[in-house]
Amino acid sequence: MNIDKFKQQHLAILAAIDDLRQLARGGVAAQAQAIASQIIAMSGLIKLHLAVEQRYLYPAAQACGVAKIAQLARQYEHEMEGIAGAYLAFASRWNTPVRLEAEPDAFRSEANAVLHALHQRMRREDHDLYPAIASLA
Repeated sequence: MNIDKFKQQHLAILAAIDDLRQLARGGVAAQAQAIASQIIAMSGLIKLHLAVEQRYLYPAAQACGVAKIAQLARQYEHEMEGIAGAYLAFASRWNTPVRLEAEPDAFRSEANAVLHALHQRMRREDHDLYPAIASLA
């Protein structure tokens, strides 16, 4: 299975996270409209990536015939449920300027926790899961 597309999506998501952080550094309340728009745009990237992983990557890896890789894929799929749920809750809470303006500190705190977990997860996929799947080719 070619995982180049997944890696490219990770780069796009990481760039979107960086853009969001840059906006927040300009002041959450002052940049509320731009932050809300960035969250909406970033969510589209993340939802697409999650859907493709769920539909194609995990099932293919679990059916590959190599027990270690199949188990790794099951583990990653299971872990992603919690991370995805946390991100989707974050995105639905903070995708409006009014809320961002009203609670900038809460946004920063939640963004740091959720986006850090997402970032760490993508790094682990890049380091562990994707190379294991690529080794099947």
